Order: sequence, then C-alpha cells, then structure tokens
Amino acid sequence: MTSEKKQLILDSFSRSETLKFYKAELLAVETDYISIKIPKMEMMTRKAGMFNGAMIASLVDVSSGYAAVSHYEEDCYVVTVELKVNYLRPAIGEALVSKSYVIKGGGKICVVRTEIYVVDENGENESHVATSLVTMMKIK
Repeated sequence: MTSEKKQLILDSFSRSETLKFYKAELLAVETDYISIKIPKMEMMTRKAGMFNGAMIASLVDVSSGYAAVSHYEEDCYVVTVELKVNYLRPAIGEALVSKSYVIKGGGKICVVRTEIYVVDENGENESHVATSLVTMMKIK
C-alpha cells in the first residue's frame, strides 16, 4: 500500500462521525487487511452486559468496507452488496476488535471475511464472537 493510499484511509476514518461516536480506533491498515477496535459503552450492550448484535454487525460492515478500499490502488468508494454474520457466542468483554481480510478482489466486487473478537481491559485475551462474509462493490 502506498503512503498516499494509507493516508486517504486514515483521513476517511478520522472524518467519520459514526466512528467518532463509537470512539473507534484503527489498529491496522494494510493492503487487504484492516483492524478496528471499539470500546464498550452502555448504549452498545444488552442488559446482561454483552455487546448487542447490531453493534457487531455495524463493526463488520465498516471494517469490511475499509478492507475493500485497501485492496484497490486508487481512491475509491465502496458499498455493501451482501453481509452475513454468524454469532458464535455472547460478546462479553471490554472492547470489540475486528479483523477484516480481503479474500477475493476483482475490478468492481470484493469479498471480505471479517472476524470479530471481544478483548479484556488490557486487550490481551481475545474471544472469537462472530464471523462474517461480506461482499462489497466499488462504485467510484
């Protein structure tokens, strides 16, 4: 990934009002790989203390989109075509961490696998809570 492309992704991430609202942190930016961390906030959890499934799906969508953008050399914009999430276990932890990998990139369509983990306060112990497959389409 060129430094210019990486800067475009960093700038886009920092401009996102949604990601600011979530207090999201970009952990890794590489070609075909993005990782994002979101700390737990009360509005994101169910009464039992686990992250809400909608919060997990939202992180899957955002992280997969940035992974798809990282695949293309030029500046581009992508939209979600299909998103499937399998919830593996209750997401009980202090933060969500996404790890998104482009598994097939084409001229317009990109398929991304995103894994979601919860981590403890120190960010050391990960528990795999969801797995997903997302299809993104480049529109610009």
